[in-house]
Amino acid sequence: MNEKLIKKAHELRNRGFTTGEIADDLNVSKDTARWLILQGTGKKAESEGAAPLDFAINWKSLGGSSFRMKYVSAAMVDMALQYGEPEVIVGITVSGIPFATMMAEIIDADISVFHPIKHRKMEEDAKGAVSSNFASVEGRKVVIVDDVITSGRTIGEAIKIFKDVGAEPLAAVVLIDKKGISEVEGVPVESLIRVSRLG
Repeated sequence: MNEKLIKKAHELRNRGFTTGEIADDLNVSKDTARWLILQGTGKKAESEGAAPLDFAINWKSLGGSSFRMKYVSAAMVDMALQYGEPEVIVGITVSGIPFATMMAEIIDADISVFHPIKHRKMEEDAKGAVSSNFASVEGRKVVIVDDVITSGRTIGEAIKIFKDVGAEPLAAVVLIDKKGISEVEGVPVESLIRVSRLG
């Protein structure tokens, strides 16, 4: 399995993906993506040793079917509505967008898109941003949607930016939670699937 992930990580890097984008595409943590990229590069200090403790998630059987995505999105809406009626559903790029789009349609909410810092080139003033091509979150009740939560950093970044513009994050809803995170920055996190390590 590691060889396939290493090969895929190198292919993505060669296509110009950032480490954060590779992590999202492979559904692994950014640390794991960095480790995968360093394998076979000769950078001994960082690439020696075992891979970081992580789970590689493959939800392609779900993501390739709009029929399945619709029903999973409906379940995610049900979890989100426990916290109130959102005016805007915000999808975190890239994999949160399909869920957010379907969720917004189900409850007749607006849709917005958040680009996290891990997808942006590392400039001094780089930070996550809400896309100007979609609905504004300013002063509105929002639900944040992503496919996988690993550390909570990306959702935490989104929450801070939303609060800075007067938005009220009601909840974050994810397909898969790798760490058992129940809240980030005081905002509840709901997951359809929670991965737990035994022992």
